[in-house]
Amino acid sequence: MKKNPVGKKEAEQLKDAEKKYQAYLEKRNELNDMAKATREERDMINDSRKDLKKQADIIKKERDELVSKMKYHKEMRNKLQEEAKKLIDSRRKKKGEVFKNLPLRIEELKADVQMLEYRQETVPMSPGEENELIEKIREKKEDYEKTKKLMEKQKLVEIEITDKDNAIDELFKKADEQHTLVQKYYKENQQKHEKYIKLVNELSLSIAESNKKHEQYIELRNEAQKVHEKAFEMRSKIISIKGERRKRRDEAKKAIQEQNIKARKAVLDKDKLDEIADKSVQSLKKGEKISL
Repeated sequence: MKKNPVGKKEAEQLKDAEKKYQAYLEKRNELNDMAKATREERDMINDSRKDLKKQADIIKKERDELVSKMKYHKEMRNKLQEEAKKLIDSRRKKKGEVFKNLPLRIEELKADVQMLEYRQETVPMSPGEENELIEKIREKKEDYEKTKKLMEKQKLVEIEITDKDNAIDELFKKADEQHTLVQKYYKENQQKHEKYIKLVNELSLSIAESNKKHEQYIELRNEAQKVHEKAFEMRSKIISIKGERRKRRDEAKKAIQEQNIKARKAVLDKDKLDEIADKSVQSLKKGEKISL
């Protein structure tokens, strides 16, 4: 007996559909595993980024503190330098009050007075000439006393200038100390800043890597969903093929059952006819009347 070609074709379709269904399931599971692994990598990157962010915040705080210290000492240095400049200007003005030739001028006036007095004592002259000489001596003595007082004042000015020089030197010394601290904190600040920038760059790379992993995760998940939908379609096809086969089997079974029932009925009807025929024959033999 030849095999039903429709059944053979359906069997082949079913076998091919089940094979594809299993392949889709395996592919879907593989993609889901890959998506899970990618998601875990993304989460690990995000966790490490939290540590980087924490480190960056600490470095930034330390850097800002160093910047504040540097600014403070810079302001102190500038103030000290400004004070020194003011003293330099004041000293310059004081130096303008100093006459370098005052000591020589005093000696000259002193010599002039001595010479005039010596002349008065040794040179004969008229009363008018002597009065004139006495007036000159008086004027020279007044100039001498004025110059002497100016000399004393100048000594005080020179002392003040010297004090200013010392104060200026001290201010510049302190300004240099502040400048040294400015340089120190600037160098430390630059080191912290470089570390901070390095961490920021690492954070940027981490964010980019995390975004990349997230995109890969979404793509894999979407691909897995597409394969899952194909597997679902193939499953529906398998169910449909099996349903059609079951339906035909049930129809064939029903047809066979009906045929069997008819056959049995036919057999029963034939047996009954044979029984009737036997009875008729017996009746004829006995001479009885047969009724049909």
